[in-house]
Amino acid sequence: MTSPLEILKPLRRNIESIIGEERLLSQLASGKSLRVKFGVDCTAPDLHLGHAVNLWMMRHLQEHGHRVVLLLGDTTTQIGDPTGKSETRPLLSRDEIDRNALAFIEQASLVLRTESQVLEVRRNSEWFDAMPVTELLSLFSMTTVAHLMARDMFRERMATGREIALHELTYPVLQGYDSFAMNSDLTIVGSDQLFNEMMGRHYQQRLGAAPQTLITTRITPGLDGGPKQSKSLGNYVALLDDPAEKFGKLMSLPDTLVEGWASAYTDLPEEDIEKLVSGVAMGGAAARDAKLELAEAIVRRYHGSEAARQSRQAFLSTFSERNEPDQMPVLTVSTGSVLPLDLLRLARPELSNNALRRLLVQRAVRIDGNVILEESRVALKGGAVLKIGPRAWWRVIVIGERQ
Repeated sequence: MTSPLEILKPLRRNIESIIGEERLLSQLASGKSLRVKFGVDCTAPDLHLGHAVNLWMMRHLQEHGHRVVLLLGDTTTQIGDPTGKSETRPLLSRDEIDRNALAFIEQASLVLRTESQVLEVRRNSEWFDAMPVTELLSLFSMTTVAHLMARDMFRERMATGREIALHELTYPVLQGYDSFAMNSDLTIVGSDQLFNEMMGRHYQQRLGAAPQTLITTRITPGLDGGPKQSKSLGNYVALLDDPAEKFGKLMSLPDTLVEGWASAYTDLPEEDIEKLVSGVAMGGAAARDAKLELAEAIVRRYHGSEAARQSRQAFLSTFSERNEPDQMPVLTVSTGSVLPLDLLRLARPELSNNALRRLLVQRAVRIDGNVILEESRVALKGGAVLKIGPRAWWRVIVIGERQ
């Protein structure tokens, strides 16, 4: 049997802290199959490489016989996780929550094994829908308002005069109770979720169960070197991006992030990561080659060696030789005269208006090679090529126009 230290060894490079490590090592040594909590709110189901750090760690534990419990927070989603939010979040309908839940399962399955022995899917409505009000009030009595208000985000909102809705204060309580209800032994989360999962340990102990171990992982900057990967900022690589799109995005990564991204998002040995870092330090072609190796390693992890090799060849052909790709997605517009921002919304609906305006200000939008600015309307003809940034093209079709 693999020793506990050997099991944890490949995970250490992404671990920030372990709370309850001695108990975890004891459980691993006993041969017990651990229940590993993977809790998600059923909000926008767009998982990216940052989310996948924890998923790959869970996949590693699955390979050693441990069970990941994918907990869909269909009840807590109706509250909305206030973590990092400066405003109360809008509530989703039950239909939206159910659709998002299915999408989460699909995307998580790109990394996790799905056999019933190592993956279990639960919803926290299983216990919260059946919980009497008296029992809920009993849970609330086990913590204090002062404890909840100790969170930085709540203090910041109070200091700036932003409101905190009463239901937001209950969110950490409910997430904490989830750990008790599902018999969690271990949870792996980003450091921003530490408070909520510490509430899990609190409620497990108060209710007579052993406290779960917490592993927190480091949060890596986004593609632009700024905040963590985010859909609203457009600085992320989505799990659902195709191999070529992943590869192209990764080649835009600043040189300074190569080491961190290689450590977090690949399974490359440490000595190979050191070679990438050395290449970046040399600059020029060596730095470019280091990023090619990084991009290929990440694409290979999700799509296999052949897809990674083809993506590399396509990138070199398209970008090094300045060729347009042979295949482009089609963008259909209803008129031959459009505002640039409206055109970008069609092409990149996942980006916020501010992110789209930044693309225009940065002169990153071209039609048939001509830079497009926000102030002017765009005259389109069928077959025109829209290019956004260094790696994304669309072939424009104008409805009703003879092609």
